[in-house]
Amino acid sequence: MYFPGFLLIEGKLIVPGGSAMLSQDFIFGVATSSFQIEGAADRRLPSIWDTFCEKHGKIRDASDGSIACDHYHLWREDVDLIASLGFDAYRFSISWPRVMTEDGSLNPEGIRFYVDLLDRLNEKGVKPFVTLYHWDLPQHLEDAGGWLSRETAYRFRDYVDLVTRAFGDRVHSYATLNEPLCSAFFGYETGTHAPGFKDRALAKQAAHHLLLAHGLAMGVLEQNSPGSINGIVLNFSPCHPATESEADRVAAQTADDEFNQWYVKPLFDGCYPDSIDSLPEREVPKVEDGDMEIISHPLDFLGVNYYTRSVFRAGPGQAFVPVKPVNVPITEMGWEVYPGGLPEILTALNEKYSLPPVYITENGAALPDTLKDCEVDDPERGYYFQDHLEAVNQSIEKGVDIRGYFAWSLMDNFEWAEGYRKRFGLVHVDFETQRRTIKASGKAFGEFLARRRAEAA
Repeated sequence: MYFPGFLLIEGKLIVPGGSAMLSQDFIFGVATSSFQIEGAADRRLPSIWDTFCEKHGKIRDASDGSIACDHYHLWREDVDLIASLGFDAYRFSISWPRVMTEDGSLNPEGIRFYVDLLDRLNEKGVKPFVTLYHWDLPQHLEDAGGWLSRETAYRFRDYVDLVTRAFGDRVHSYATLNEPLCSAFFGYETGTHAPGFKDRALAKQAAHHLLLAHGLAMGVLEQNSPGSINGIVLNFSPCHPATESEADRVAAQTADDEFNQWYVKPLFDGCYPDSIDSLPEREVPKVEDGDMEIISHPLDFLGVNYYTRSVFRAGPGQAFVPVKPVNVPITEMGWEVYPGGLPEILTALNEKYSLPPVYITENGAALPDTLKDCEVDDPERGYYFQDHLEAVNQSIEKGVDIRGYFAWSLMDNFEWAEGYRKRFGLVHVDFETQRRTIKASGKAFGEFLARRRAEAA
């Protein structure tokens, strides 16, 4: 049986204009990450984000992740919340510093936390989608070189080996990395994320070691967890020229190589884009024999995170210059609301590469939510999800094999360098009391999922 994508917004049934249908085995989920929600920093080793938060001026509200949403203590309530809304799956990440000790052995307390979480999810019929790295590298590994050191890729392999053995068959899906672009570019080139370096050459080397870590981990997952679907999560943004000039078109293509193709082409073609040949010698990453074969290990799925498009122009002395959106709808992050970019990037990737099944692993909007009379009225977020679900339908119509969609995020949380100033959640969190309040968009999504189940009955 099939159903059209629709949401209930302000009591009205909204049906997409497209004719594509999503099958009843299509997975709907919500997503979070460990550092953003767990808190309980005293029950794990320090991470690079703990250190980064201590640096003056790095976090806009001078906050940190020491408490966050206190999910470490409130996880049972949060799992019940996910189940009550009717989601099929929950995507969350493992805190590497919580499950491992400095000597490379498992931390039993940290493992128990996740085993209990996994068991509870499975009891509730919620499929666990586990991300093994969502940016919170243990600080002691950073002190030893971090992602600039090739050895870190092998330490990641060892961590994945021990953790997946401990989890057994509890996990429906593993993603090795979340958004290696952000780890490399923001962490090593712009300095706006941990660990805070500002050197393009370092970013290129870090990116290679991250991809190597992914490939090594895929080999481990194939051995340890053959029953799960295993892959990687990349973020994509279609790159548009600011004008129709040849210079701006070249700028946009160069940006696409830099931000999109640099991370996906090695996975499927076993090489970096041709633009690597134009890099200054110091920016060319050191690639050893056999690395690209490891990186291009076959994937069970590709996770796609999508939020917006990017616009570029040519600039003097620069290959491309980003152009800020003007006179268009934007979110609190300053990102243009552009659902049409999702089928654009997906169909382009599907034509360029032999894609495995795709999951939209993150999609959502930060909006100026206000809690009033114990309610949060956020119809704009509901319409955002509706428009992007319609874009998923359009992508399926165009031949992309999409198996699931995860809303970002389950709840408001620590939004990295923005601190707690930006709210993405379907659930509002009062960070003083830790009270959870389902927003209007969350209720609409729950009603949508309930109607979906009724269609299947």
